[in-house]
Amino acid sequence: METIKIMPCLDMKEGRVVKGVHFVDLKDAGDPVENARFYQEEGADELAMLDIAATLENRKTRLEWVRNVASVIRIPLTVGGGIAGLEDIADVLEAGAAKVSMNSAAVKRPELIAEAGDRFGKDRITVAVDARRNKAMPSGFELVVSGGTLPVGKDAIEWAKRCQELGAGVILPTSMDGDGTQTGYDLEFTRAISDAVDLPVVASGGAGSLAHFYEAVVSGGAQILLAASVFHFRTFTIREVKAYLRDKGLPVNL
Repeated sequence: METIKIMPCLDMKEGRVVKGVHFVDLKDAGDPVENARFYQEEGADELAMLDIAATLENRKTRLEWVRNVASVIRIPLTVGGGIAGLEDIADVLEAGAAKVSMNSAAVKRPELIAEAGDRFGKDRITVAVDARRNKAMPSGFELVVSGGTLPVGKDAIEWAKRCQELGAGVILPTSMDGDGTQTGYDLEFTRAISDAVDLPVVASGGAGSLAHFYEAVVSGGAQILLAASVFHFRTFTIREVKAYLRDKGLPVNL
C-alpha cells in the first residue's frame, strides 16, 4: 500500500478561510497564511486551497491568495476554483501552486483535461467530482457543478472514468450530502470512484472522527485524506490522525 497522505483544505472567501455545512452557513476559520504555516508544521503532506465563490461569481482564482499561501509552505499546494482554461492553470502554477483542481470547466469542455495534461503534466491536474445521490443515475450518484449548486444530469462515476481516459492525474470526489457534516466520508461514493479508476483518489467531505480517516482508506479506497472542519476548529491535530492511522497498521509519514 502506498503511503497515506493528509491534506487539510482551505476553503476561501473574501480573503479568509471559511467552513460551512453542505457548502452553506459559512463560518470564519481564520487567516489562510497562518493556517497554511500551522498545517505544514503539524505534518500535513499536502494542502488544498479552494476559492469557493470564484465560479459562482464568474471570476478567476485570486492569485494573491495563492502567492501568499505558497510563500510560507514547502508541501505541494493544490488550488481550485475559477479554473476556466489553460491560461488560468498557467497563472495558478506560476503563482506557486503544485497542482490545480478543476470541476465546472472540465464538465463544460472535457477536452480541457487532455489539453492541460499535455501542457503541464498529468500529475498536476486534479479533477474534482462533486455529486449528490440520485436514484435515476446508473451508479446512484449525479454530477453537480458550480459549488455543488447545479446538477448536470451526468452519472458521476462514469464521469470519473472519462476523466482518467482524458488524462487526469488525481480524482477528488466530494459528496454534497456529507460536506461539512462531520458524520464521516461518503464511503459508498468514494469506493465507487476508487473502484472505477486507477488514479490516486482524495477522500473529501464529512470527516469528524479519527475512525473516519481509517475507514476512508480501508473501506473507501482513498490514498489522500482531505479534511477541513476538524483541523480548522482543532477537533484533533494532523499528528493525532497520523498516529492513529499508524497504530491501525497504515503507512504514513510521521
